[in-house]
Amino acid sequence: MAIIFYLINTFVPGTMEGITLPGLNINAGTLIGTIALIFTAIFLIRALADALVLSDILTDIFVKRLGIKEERSPKRAARELIYIIVIILVATALQPLIGTLEPSVKDPLATATVYVALGMILILIYDIGRILYRIVESVADRLVKMTDRMKTRD
Repeated sequence: MAIIFYLINTFVPGTMEGITLPGLNINAGTLIGTIALIFTAIFLIRALADALVLSDILTDIFVKRLGIKEERSPKRAARELIYIIVIILVATALQPLIGTLEPSVKDPLATATVYVALGMILILIYDIGRILYRIVESVADRLVKMTDRMKTRD
């Protein structure tokens, strides 16, 4: 559904470019595009909520196969990866909406949107790196202890 509303947002507003709604003094294409964008966001949020549940289940399976102790960190890393995807999608979806504004407003706002999204993504990537480092460190410590035990038996 989100894809359908995204396609509506992409193609329909261009066909209604010259129509102004009386009483509201709003371009009909902008209004339809905004409404379609809102519906797209709603369906996207619902889909991502379902994806979070699935990522939790898949992360549990993956973590158990690797033998990593459950600390909830791998789940958080998977969630942050989904948050990165959401940030990219929202920043991309905002660009056409920002493009309808006046040039004196749209250029700084578009730049700010990109930089804010980039900053958020960098913070999330850093946190994912910290989580993965802790996981690798704990697995390496267990391997060292296991080889130490094997060495002392001989």
